[in-house]
Amino acid sequence: MKCLERGVVVWLTGLPASGKTTIANIVADKLRSMGYKVEVLDGDWVRKTINPDAGFTREERRRHLHRVAWIARLLARNGVIVLCSFVSPYRDVRREIREIVEEEVPFIEVYVYAPLEECIKRDPKGLYKKALRGEIKHFTGISDPYEPPENPALVLDTVKNTAEENASKLIDLILNVIDRKA
Repeated sequence: MKCLERGVVVWLTGLPASGKTTIANIVADKLRSMGYKVEVLDGDWVRKTINPDAGFTREERRRHLHRVAWIARLLARNGVIVLCSFVSPYRDVRREIREIVEEEVPFIEVYVYAPLEECIKRDPKGLYKKALRGEIKHFTGISDPYEPPENPALVLDTVKNTAEENASKLIDLILNVIDRKA
């Protein structure tokens, strides 16, 4: 096991069904096989376990993501590489998350890109169909905006590249950040 004095928080943001969690899980498996301590904090899991009362209005999302940022910071300051997979649609909230995390550990913002039409086509949970019928309020990309990052450390295009190719790019970036701070 490789013990890092300080880990890093990697924040994967993008539309629902863009591929964030798929990439995060591949990266986590590969980094663990290299001996690193890694945690994946995924939106669905966090909403089911840690934050089941979280809603989807702008303010509820902000509060929810602030909680996640503090958990991620705590893990990373203890040598864990933390992969956070959250839609996190608002630039100002992502900026606040960065500020929380960077007080102690490096923060890497990654934009997982897929066009809205592709995400609607994928729709693994049927949420876009429900949102398009008006059954889900505040659904990012349909009835709520998604504000793409202006200067992400990395853009992963999940239409042009496979999940494995994107994971490889992200692993290279994470290892570079870890090497720089060592």
